[in-house]
Amino acid sequence: MNDIIPDLTSVTRLPPANISTGEDDLDSARIEARQYLEFYDWVLSIKGEYLGYGAEGIIYIFLFEIEPGRPDVPEWTWVIVGDVPPTYIPADDARTPFAALDGYIGALEDWVEAARQGKSVAKLIPVDVPASPANAEMLDSRLKFLDEKILPLLRK
Repeated sequence: MNDIIPDLTSVTRLPPANISTGEDDLDSARIEARQYLEFYDWVLSIKGEYLGYGAEGIIYIFLFEIEPGRPDVPEWTWVIVGDVPPTYIPADDARTPFAALDGYIGALEDWVEAARQGKSVAKLIPVDVPASPANAEMLDSRLKFLDEKILPLLRK
């Protein structure tokens, strides 16, 4: 597979996984992101880690260089964690933290609309809560905050 290499000027390389960054929230988010990614059988190993953006207690955007377990899996993958549903976004679809977050918000907005209308969310971005109108409203308020307050900070 021909991988598109993300824009590495927009991220900060993190030390090896066994070395703390010295920031507890960042280290906790990094562990969460690694565990989330390592859950998938298409990840054989993590070769490199980068921080694309972090807002303490709100959201962290990490870029991972992985050893793919299948030929259809790209070597570069974004992982988003924090006070939002975790997810991964192939870097082929998003070269920068801005593009990753923008795509994430868009995908979750689709989930919110389906959940509000009682439609199936089976083929949408996975969210680890029932697709109910109440959960859709909670998520929608977080998405609006990300779209209005965080996304503009990443626009370059």
